[in-house]
Amino acid sequence: MDITFNSVEELYRRLKPALGARRAEMKRKGYVYATEDDIWNYLIEEKWKNSKNLSLYEMTCDIFSIDDTLIDAYLRNKLNKKNRKVYFND
Repeated sequence: MDITFNSVEELYRRLKPALGARRAEMKRKGYVYATEDDIWNYLIEEKWKNSKNLSLYEMTCDIFSIDDTLIDAYLRNKLNKKNRKVYFND
């Protein structure tokens, strides 16, 4: 049975329970600042950016198997870029 999604938002809603569970797992490990959106954005922008035709199973596995330190580094990099823009007024 193929499941199709009409939008990225629809896919996000479908994966939100897994993202929430992953966020809770990260919080227990001390990464209290990571949100579901942060995890999602990391996967979209880094892990899946060149991927095509991923299954729901593959995406869910990625949510639970991605290394916490990769998400942390991604968030720190985004924060540094944001701070640089504010500081240098770019």
